[in-house]
Amino acid sequence: MPSRFSGTVTQDWEPVVLHKSKPKGHDLRDPKALNQALRSGAQVQTVKKFDAGANKKPPATVVNARKLDEAAEPAALDRVGLEVRQAIQKARIEKKMSQAQLAKQINELPRVVQEYENGKAVPNQAVLAKMERVLGVKLRGKAHK
Repeated sequence: MPSRFSGTVTQDWEPVVLHKSKPKGHDLRDPKALNQALRSGAQVQTVKKFDAGANKKPPATVVNARKLDEAAEPAALDRVGLEVRQAIQKARIEKKMSQAQLAKQINELPRVVQEYENGKAVPNQAVLAKMERVLGVKLRGKAHK
């Protein structure tokens, strides 16, 4: 059998005070709560946010970002070399293909082939590999003569 507490039982008659919790942030932004606070006479604080409602961005940040980019990265990226450009053009002409036909076969835009042949493109190993496969010419690495 369970044993009961055999000592004297006393009651604590001191008052217990329960406090309401403070309102949460989303409750403070609620229009109903705001109106109720205004009606009851409670203090309501309004703060204007910096550049609130302005659909503009300061131009200074754009300039700073550009300066940071220029400082962190090299000024010019390597472009397609003269030998590669000539090899692409020569192999394409020998196969009697247009730039658009070559682009279609390597699944790229005609602009990509044009940029490679003009020397404006930054070399992409995947694109060069596709061109090598279609044209049957070595474009990457050192050419073995």
